[in-house]
Amino acid sequence: MTEPGPACPIALTRDNLAGGALRDMLARAAPEIRLLSADEMRQSLTDALDQRPPGDAWLFGYGSLIWNPTIHYLERRAASVQGWHRRFCLSTPVGRGTRDNPGLLLGMDEGGTCTGAAFRVADDVLADELALLWRREMLTGAYVPRWLAMHGIDGTAFGHGLTFTINRHGMSYAGELPPDEVIRRIATARGEMGSSAEYLFNTRDGLRSLGIHDLEVEALAVAVERTRASPLPL
Repeated sequence: MTEPGPACPIALTRDNLAGGALRDMLARAAPEIRLLSADEMRQSLTDALDQRPPGDAWLFGYGSLIWNPTIHYLERRAASVQGWHRRFCLSTPVGRGTRDNPGLLLGMDEGGTCTGAAFRVADDVLADELALLWRREMLTGAYVPRWLAMHGIDGTAFGHGLTFTINRHGMSYAGELPPDEVIRRIATARGEMGSSAEYLFNTRDGLRSLGIHDLEVEALAVAVERTRASPLPL
C-alpha cells in the first residue's frame, strides 16, 4: 500500500541545509505554503537565544533529531521533559508526503511527558549550529521554539533544552486526525525525502538506541507495518 517515490530521496545533511535545498524543495513543490523571510528567521533565532536560561546549552530531540541531528554537539544523553508529549500532528505535503497524500511528522504537543535525546552544544558554535537548525525546523513557522527543563532517566534535573513544539494555530497542525487516518497516512505517504513510515521506524530505532521503548511509538510502528504488509484493496 505504499505510494511510489523517488529512487534516490533527498538527504537531510548539513551541506543541503546550508545550501538551502530544503527551502528550495518547499518552494518548488508547495508554493502555496508561506515560508518565513530571512529577516523573520533571523529574528526568531535571536529571540530564542535571548530567552536562553543560564547554564549549558542543550537541544532536545524527540523525532528525526534523535537519529539525524545534523548539528555538532559535545554530548548526547537520554532525557525527558514534562508538560509535552511526542505526537504525529504535523501534516506535510512535501518531503515525506505529497499534496494528494500528505505525510505526517512529529511535533511536541501539549500535555504529558516526552522522552528523547538531549544534545549539549558548545557555546562558541551555538549561534551557528542553531542557525543551521532554523533552516530545517523553522522555514514555515509550523513549530514554536521553547527552552524546557530536562531530567535524566533517573529523574535528576540537569538543564534546559531548546526544542520545537507544534504551532497549534499553524495551517499544518493535524492533531485531531482519527487513529486510523494517522496509521494510513504514515503507512502510505512518500515524498522527495522518503516515506513517513521510514521516519517513524527511524524514530523508534533511535529511541531504542538510547534505551527508550516508547509504548505509543512501538504500537504505532506495529500498526503501520501491518498496514504496509496488507494487500491493496480490490
